[in-house]
Amino acid sequence: MTNKNLPDMIDLVFDLKGGTLPAAYRSALWNALLRLVPQLAEEKLVGVLPLRSTINSQGMLLAKRAKLVMRIPEKFADSSASGLSGQQLDVAGSAIHVGSAKTRPIQPYPTIHAQLVTGSSDEVLFTEDIRKQMEKFGVTGKMICGKRLSINDGQKTIDGYSLVLHDLKPDASLHLQFAGLGEDRQYGCGIFVPYKVITGLSED
Repeated sequence: MTNKNLPDMIDLVFDLKGGTLPAAYRSALWNALLRLVPQLAEEKLVGVLPLRSTINSQGMLLAKRAKLVMRIPEKFADSSASGLSGQQLDVAGSAIHVGSAKTRPIQPYPTIHAQLVTGSSDEVLFTEDIRKQMEKFGVTGKMICGKRLSINDGQKTIDGYSLVLHDLKPDASLHLQFAGLGEDRQYGCGIFVPYKVITGLSED
């Protein structure tokens, strides 16, 4: 890795069964996870990927094959799997059953994206800050800044942009997926995953 101080990270993927969650579920989900596996709070790189869902009049309906995906240091994998598998989470009054877990290695794809990276609401300032963060990591690549997003996690409002990074060398791709960018990893922000092949990319 480009930074030997980064822990080796993996994705821990759990089956989920449940119905409707409140749209502002992120803080409640994180708190429910901490109740069962409190050591997750010890590492700021721990993240929870956004849940696959659709919005209805009652809130957020989990997809039939929804997964709980946590990006965690490899050293936490066994304790997290044993602490969460078979448990029921109380997420703001909604019951979600957590099934079995499997690990998924993080692969060095040249193009990755994050649903929401926190930062300035001004796109120019946001992209400048992202470049500085990447320079600090010692990695290079091109970026495409997507639409501005704002979410309320139930406790605070989080602002930022969706972001695609491309033309990444394998080492840079792994570093960015391990470390993420911006803040609020526990609320699903700044977590990069492989992006489908796209043509005609242009840098903003």
